Amino acid sequence: MSYINFDKNQLINLEYSLKRELIRSNTTGSYASTTIINCNTRKYHGLLITPQPEIDFDNHVLLSNLDETIIQKEAEFNLSIHMYDGGVYDPKGHKYIRDFSAEPIPKLTYRVGNVVLTKEMLFACDSDRILIRYSLEDAYLPVILRLKPFLAFRNVHKLSSSNIVLNNKYKNIRNGIKIQMYKGYSYLNMQFSKAAEYTHVPHWYYNIEYIREKERGYEFLEDLYVPGFFEVPLKKGESVVFAAGLEEINPVSIKRSFTAEIKKRIHRNSFENCLINSAKQFLIKKGNKTEIIAGFPWFGSWGRDTFISLPGLTLTTGDIKTCKSVIDTLLENLQGPLFPNCGESKEAAYNSVDAPLWFFWALQQYAEASGTENVIWKNYGEKMQLILNGFRNGTDFNIKMQENGLIFAGEKGMALTWMDAIVDGKPVTPRIGCAVEINALWYNAVMFSLEMAKLAGDKDFINNWSYLPEKISNSFKETFWSEEKAYLADYVNGDYKDWAVRPNQVFATSLKYCPIDQEIQKSVLDTVESELLTPRGLRTLSPKNPSYKGTYKGNQKERDLAYHQGIVWPWLLGHFIEGYLKIHGAGGVAFVKSLFKGFENVMTEAGIGTISEVYDGDPPYKAGGAISQAWSVAELLRINQMIKKYS
Repeated sequence: MSYINFDKNQLINLEYSLKRELIRSNTTGSYASTTIINCNTRKYHGLLITPQPEIDFDNHVLLSNLDETIIQKEAEFNLSIHMYDGGVYDPKGHKYIRDFSAEPIPKLTYRVGNVVLTKEMLFACDSDRILIRYSLEDAYLPVILRLKPFLAFRNVHKLSSSNIVLNNKYKNIRNGIKIQMYKGYSYLNMQFSKAAEYTHVPHWYYNIEYIREKERGYEFLEDLYVPGFFEVPLKKGESVVFAAGLEEINPVSIKRSFTAEIKKRIHRNSFENCLINSAKQFLIKKGNKTEIIAGFPWFGSWGRDTFISLPGLTLTTGDIKTCKSVIDTLLENLQGPLFPNCGESKEAAYNSVDAPLWFFWALQQYAEASGTENVIWKNYGEKMQLILNGFRNGTDFNIKMQENGLIFAGEKGMALTWMDAIVDGKPVTPRIGCAVEINALWYNAVMFSLEMAKLAGDKDFINNWSYLPEKISNSFKETFWSEEKAYLADYVNGDYKDWAVRPNQVFATSLKYCPIDQEIQKSVLDTVESELLTPRGLRTLSPKNPSYKGTYKGNQKERDLAYHQGIVWPWLLGHFIEGYLKIHGAGGVAFVKSLFKGFENVMTEAGIGTISEVYDGDPPYKAGGAISQAWSVAELLRINQMIKKYS
């Protein structure tokens, strides 16, 4: 049996199966996503979702879904399922599903009387194309397989409506057709590995409902365009592969391509392999540039998320080359001392105080893993100094070093740290002032830079900066530590100290260079373990706090109000464990293993074979947010690496 498997009873139970989603991306930035029974429940679901650079910087849904019908002796059985306005399902083809397995790729098995048909889906690694193989495993008589493509041709964040401006024409290509619904879009090429008959009967399907968007408080009804249908005959034991992509291919090569793509897959036959498989999907290559997608299905490339997730996504599997490529790619976008937080080109936003400091941490991990400490200053010293001097002298968003050596950041209406949710134009957790994790990262960045400068013999830098670490360390303890409370303040602004118990203090225990001694580190970790630790990561606020919100649900405003007010983030667990193992050593491995292994249960929940963005702070710790998040997956891989190291 496959490591990830669902049986008939689970699959036909829509309350169960519609909450479990598939995601597969490739190196071009395209992806396919749907539920395990192939009923789309989000506007972000689709079989071919791909960038359209002639239109904007976003992904676009071209092929939304496929309807499959088996025809035998003039009897028709529709295997598909859609939800329409009012929660009406039509057709109800999920009743024919008998099995789902994910090894090595998603495979659905349908049974209709004596007919057994399997459907296997994969997304090409290096081209914008989905391949679906249909195999007639059993049947007394030959069948006709009818496929009906549902097209959207719209931005992934929007919904389509019926209109008269679409181009309803098509062009014949080898074993298929190509369609361009609107000017500016790429052609969608739909082909088969054997001859198929196409019948052109343009038609709109109205008010398809996306239940997850409805739950999230967004528009949730869409009209999809069906240009016609394909029919292809199948005999028992025969297979046909359907291909949909931006480029036409030779039909003779379609089956070979399908087989070749399977061989490229990292098998999801264990928990660890699921994480490695998932990690590869966040890496995007654009020419000689490499980027990291922060999460699927709606995130793009984010500077902060990139640096935090980079070591886990690459170095844990020995992919040092990709790690360096990502660092070099982001350095091209450095503007003064700041990296882009999100967005591209002229739309990029540089409102992140921590992204530049996480750059030092990522570079630190790269240097250690690659053994290149002796050339780091030569290759990156200029950029490192640019950032350090920018912070020390002051830069945008009131980011500046105070006389006590600590970094102050923030201005009204802005959220510069990773706790960046904004509701009604106001940050939920503004944290203007000296934030605890920013200054822990600042201390680590200065210490790491001095270490690299010493190896390179840069006396000028050493003379200008060597006085600072002791000053930062003393100020850090004086500013953030409370002997009485036994933990660190979250942020300080003048005489005001925020004593809400939050996870940000954990970074003062995990980094290579920590501004506090081990006794204080242990006290901090004890507080975090007592009030914030859950089986899915760390809460963003203690349940004892009156502002605590333990569930992530409702419309965008309600979700954003809870985002950093108690909701659990798995990525934080990596730094808690790193600090914990520094204190407890091999004696802490059993505890850490239990936390790591606890995530094995989520391999069959939410995003199948991957880790979600957030989880509820209250039991049973339900998954929320993006179904596959880069830093969630990355930090679990780092935890696994730490377990092996300390064992």
